[in-house]
Amino acid sequence: MASDKHNQANKNDFSAISPDSNEGASNLQELQKASSSSEAQPDYISSPYDSQLRAKGEALLEVKDLVKHFQTEVSGEIVRAVDGVSFEIRKGETLGLVGESGCGKSTVGRTIIRLYEPTAGKIFFEGIDLTALNQKQLRTYRSEIQMIFQDPYASLDPRKSVLSIVSEPLLIHKVNGRSERKQRVEYLLEKVGLDPSYANRYPHEFSGGQRQRIGIARALALNPKLIICDEPVSALDVSVQAQVLNLLKDLKDEFGLTYLFISHGLSVVEYLSDRIAVMYLGKIVEIGPSGKVFKDPLHPYTAALVSAAPQPDIRARRKRIILEGDVPSPINPPKGCRFHTRCPIAQEVCKSSEPQLVEFEPGWKSACFFPKKINEAIMEETVRI
Repeated sequence: MASDKHNQANKNDFSAISPDSNEGASNLQELQKASSSSEAQPDYISSPYDSQLRAKGEALLEVKDLVKHFQTEVSGEIVRAVDGVSFEIRKGETLGLVGESGCGKSTVGRTIIRLYEPTAGKIFFEGIDLTALNQKQLRTYRSEIQMIFQDPYASLDPRKSVLSIVSEPLLIHKVNGRSERKQRVEYLLEKVGLDPSYANRYPHEFSGGQRQRIGIARALALNPKLIICDEPVSALDVSVQAQVLNLLKDLKDEFGLTYLFISHGLSVVEYLSDRIAVMYLGKIVEIGPSGKVFKDPLHPYTAALVSAAPQPDIRARRKRIILEGDVPSPINPPKGCRFHTRCPIAQEVCKSSEPQLVEFEPGWKSACFFPKKINEAIMEETVRI
């Protein structure tokens, strides 16, 4: 049922610490209390090269205390899919959102564009609170925020040609006439690496990678400022993944785009992202610059994810942190730190108090009472937790 609703929405909205030490915990608790192009285009298309409008640095999207709960149909229990998420994305940057399957990262993306209505919290786009807008008012901003979906098979209507699929946003927003729309579609197909003559073909005639390129072209149709990429390469072969990632990177530079890139593959996120936010059980546990998060993670969960990422250099040896046990149910999350049931450095304070997302360096935050201590705790090649 949920899958059917999601597919329908896609089509309609396109749119390490010493065990006996508590010194770090007490210090952090005090801190947390204190902080508690040359090619011809139709005239109606605004220039994608306007550096003044797309200058890097200003916050384009700001999410504050976002909450999205679902109620189960049988028992009526509340699933806390997203439970108080806050972050911002600056113009021109890529923020990677990573975590295990079921952590709520895709729900964050769909709630931002209001495919799901938020339970609580605020979503500001260029200073406008999107949660306060009705559907008619929201349509204006849907042209500025687009989405690339995970499944290139389910997100394309099999009954429509590529021309109809890519031009649908232009038709919905009443952008000029048929000939101009056809011209825009052919231009976009060429930009994503497809022959413009493919415009009259249907989705079943394409491979998975080609279908995802069509989805990317559709997302670009209205020249948006922000694109939410919901695991856009997870359903593709590795070789095709590289092609699509390079395409996204090139399009970002050429069109001045801003990305929220959602993925469970850390190597993919590291390649594409300026900053990374790590989610666990509905909450962000760490957010910071990509290089710092991967080189010296603050949170033990981030460290475990990084240790699991494959390395191309076979001579490099990385001490592996193996997480044992399953992620707790979002219906009944653990008290205190939600990661303490799987954490190797958890103390009593972690079981009773929930750590807040605190800034330890400018632009680098973590929700952990013992940041970076996981690295001190790893004394063997493999640590089992």
